[in-house]
Amino acid sequence: KMVDPTLAEMGKNLNEAMKMLEDNQRKVEEENEKKYVRKDIPGPLQGSGQDMVSILQLVQNLMHGEEEEETSQTYRLQNVGEQGHMALLGHSLAAYISVLDRDRLRKLTTRILSDTTLWLCRLFRYENGSAYYHEDDREGLLKICRLVIHTRYEDYTVEGFNVLYTKQPVIYISSAARTGLGQALCNQLGLPLSCMCRVPCNTMFGSQHQMDVALLDRLIKDDVESGKLPLLLVANAGTPGAGHTDKLGRLKELCEQYNMWLHVEGVNLATLALGYVSSSVLAATKCDSMTLTLGSWLGLPAVPAVTLYRHEDPSLSLAAGLTSSQPVEKLRALPLWLSLQYLGHDGIVERIKHASQLSQRLLENLKNLDFIKTSVEDELSSPVVVFKFFQEYSNRDQTSHAAQASTIQHPILSNERHIYDTFNQWLGEQLAQLVPASGADVVELEDEGTCVRFSPLMTSAVLGTEIQDVDQLVDCLKMKIPVLTSTLQLREEFEQEVRRTVGLLYIEDLSWPGLGVVRYNYHSDGKNDEKQEKELEKINTELLKKLNELESDLTFSLGPEFGGQKNCVYIGMVTEDLDVSELVETIAATGREIEENSRLLENMTEVVRKGIQEAQLQLQKANEERLLEEGLLRQIPVVGSVLNWFSPFQASPKGRTFNLTAGSLESTESTYVSKAQGTGTTPPPTPTSSLAKQRLPGQKIFKRSLRSSDAFSETSSVSHCEDLEKMDQRPPTLSPGQEQGPLETEKTEVQKEMAKTDTEDIQRDESPNDCTKAEEQESQR
Repeated sequence: KMVDPTLAEMGKNLNEAMKMLEDNQRKVEEENEKKYVRKDIPGPLQGSGQDMVSILQLVQNLMHGEEEEETSQTYRLQNVGEQGHMALLGHSLAAYISVLDRDRLRKLTTRILSDTTLWLCRLFRYENGSAYYHEDDREGLLKICRLVIHTRYEDYTVEGFNVLYTKQPVIYISSAARTGLGQALCNQLGLPLSCMCRVPCNTMFGSQHQMDVALLDRLIKDDVESGKLPLLLVANAGTPGAGHTDKLGRLKELCEQYNMWLHVEGVNLATLALGYVSSSVLAATKCDSMTLTLGSWLGLPAVPAVTLYRHEDPSLSLAAGLTSSQPVEKLRALPLWLSLQYLGHDGIVERIKHASQLSQRLLENLKNLDFIKTSVEDELSSPVVVFKFFQEYSNRDQTSHAAQASTIQHPILSNERHIYDTFNQWLGEQLAQLVPASGADVVELEDEGTCVRFSPLMTSAVLGTEIQDVDQLVDCLKMKIPVLTSTLQLREEFEQEVRRTVGLLYIEDLSWPGLGVVRYNYHSDGKNDEKQEKELEKINTELLKKLNELESDLTFSLGPEFGGQKNCVYIGMVTEDLDVSELVETIAATGREIEENSRLLENMTEVVRKGIQEAQLQLQKANEERLLEEGLLRQIPVVGSVLNWFSPFQASPKGRTFNLTAGSLESTESTYVSKAQGTGTTPPPTPTSSLAKQRLPGQKIFKRSLRSSDAFSETSSVSHCEDLEKMDQRPPTLSPGQEQGPLETEKTEVQKEMAKTDTEDIQRDESPNDCTKAEEQESQR
């Protein structure tokens, strides 16, 4: 302890000073650290973290979008009900259960896995099966292929690809299978694409989407003779496009004959849970494996797909990856385990049955519609309905088309198919937009072309489709069919009218769903191609703007965003009362009007330029003449003013005015005389269309008038008489020098006769009769 107070005070001040210096240094280091953090660490991670509300708000903005305009696709969001909440709860519980001790976790996962597998095997009539749960619906088939390779090649575990090289495996897939399935399998298995064999579907007998069993038998025999090993066959119980089922019974016999594995997948497997199952689908219970997509069938979000299989060697299943020793991987079945218990047997069957009833309801209504062709395999129990708009050849000779039917690549038939594909593409998009709850979409089939597909098993549980949605879909279809038929019938007439019209060019675009495509031809006067292209674009753009300003039911546009023709007017769907000739004439007249106005503006610019040059020359000449008239003395500043004061010079004002209409310079003497500026010559009239047809009140342009109907004729006659009476009451107004037309002359003569008759009647009434005159004469006498 220091006794000297001076030293104690000095030490205290030193400690405070050092503390201040250290604090300042610490602040500088913290600021530098904060600067470093802000520079390299993303914004949400700065500081001590975000609260739960802010994070959930961010997730909500990412899910629904921060912009209010992007709400047109919200109907595609899945309808998550209470059963969906159970599935979502399963994912949270799986993460929570994974932290349990190893023994308790093993017991729990074994119970969940065994229960779910047993329930699914009983529900879908697949006895004594095992289950593999996977996120990607193709992963189950991939693991099955590995299992078959391990089974058929005994030394595959040791030798690897060497045993595959000596005897190449072959996997057979239907040509109606999912796109890219075979290539994905080869990539994942490390096999060349030559190991994949696509089996064509039936083209002569049976369904066009069923695998050709006889051809498959020949392909297998050829592969066996060439030293290859037939490994696996992928069949369909409901093709991805049309929902057709292969002949599973015969395919199973063929696979047993050649010791092949039969795997089945498809939407029709869902009907195995119903009380009545068609024999074609029921044969799938005898296959070696099948893949079930319960999430879309039952409307369960984020639940795994399930592959059921039968195999006796668990070691090979473990080597192929179908089973796992990790308890955490077995928790994939937990969301499905919870959801199946929540729905129960009745709830599961009811959802699948409801989807089948929706398909039957739509199919019954489609049978009563004309111009609708369905592609349904089994009308009694098909859960997928595929239909298309198709009109018989009515405009051409039936015999000619029968003769052309043998030539598949005939250009006329090819064009017609392309047009039908375009129209059905438009129809499917319209139905999906008008009735989003139906889940209707567009599908491309190899033989039928573009079709509309209704697959409620894949969409109804998600979108909540009901019977009224199917009825609304049929009503919308009934409204669109007349538009499609009338547009298809008027396309040829429109093409002929455009080709006959001077100034218009018909553009053939088979991918445009509408009446057709037209372009106004610009008549060039020796201009280069670039300037002509700009003028063409300018005229057709203005033409499209003018057509859209008309009061019509037609849609005029620039065509599709990608792949359309430039500088064209695309006309959409039309109705049967369209006057094609009036439409084409209006387009041509409007185009000529725009072109003439453009030429008039160009000519006006040239005329004004020449007029200015001529005016400059005449002004220079007028100045020279003024110098000669006034003399030289009057041009001297002082002398000229004095001379003008003693002897003023009276010069007639000479001016010039430029007439824009006539394009010439004129004298202003008449202006000074009359004290008013003249109008000059009358400007030329603006070119307009000559299609001012008489229309009913409210009748839109390009519509055929129904003059043959009695109601219309009576109404028109009455209105016509009323118009004549109003015209009779109005005195005729004629400009000076204007002659009367024949109608005005006739009406004037009629008015004169009526006035003359009225005058005679008045005079007759005012004059006394003969008896009165005789009495007056007698009284005067």
